[in-house]
Amino acid sequence: MIGRLTGTVGDHGVDGSVILDVKGVGYEVHVPIGALGRLAEGAEITLHVHTHVREDALQLFGFDSVEGKQAFRALLGVSNVGPRLALAILGALDPHALAQAIASQDRVAFKGIPGVGKKTVERILLDLHGKLVIHGSVPVAKPIARPAPASLPTGPAAEVVMLLVNMGYKRPEAERAVEPLELEGKTLQELLREALANL
Repeated sequence: MIGRLTGTVGDHGVDGSVILDVKGVGYEVHVPIGALGRLAEGAEITLHVHTHVREDALQLFGFDSVEGKQAFRALLGVSNVGPRLALAILGALDPHALAQAIASQDRVAFKGIPGVGKKTVERILLDLHGKLVIHGSVPVAKPIARPAPASLPTGPAAEVVMLLVNMGYKRPEAERAVEPLELEGKTLQELLREALANL
């Protein structure tokens, strides 16, 4: 199993993944949405990796801290929480905020996270209460989940803006990055790459 990777950040995928070039081998690693904007192309980084094996696929999920990986694995132990949903939760709540929300039974902290309904929140709070202890966690005011992006007009430019916002960029800077793009004849992936280069 792959537990950690150190390499150079390559392309960002529209599905929330990055290609991490490790001595000429490109590993596709899924990371929390909030972390995508901080992973600049060409940067040298270390990701703590959880290898998720299924019958039909082998997927890598990466985190910039051991605590992130620990929280991800704890979430996977909750009934009906799969890797994609666990990643969405950690995209909105960092490990310390998640641990604090569970310790204080704070249901509001999970509000606005896509795919996380009332029953899922109750299962997380019940199953992980007293189990998820992140070193260095301190009491904080109620953590607030990142709200879903506001609806945007249709079209490729709007789709790229939404993808950038989902990656953690602020809407004004995302719109500025998209403004100079020549849209005609390009795929969404190409437009996203060009927009990221403008940031």
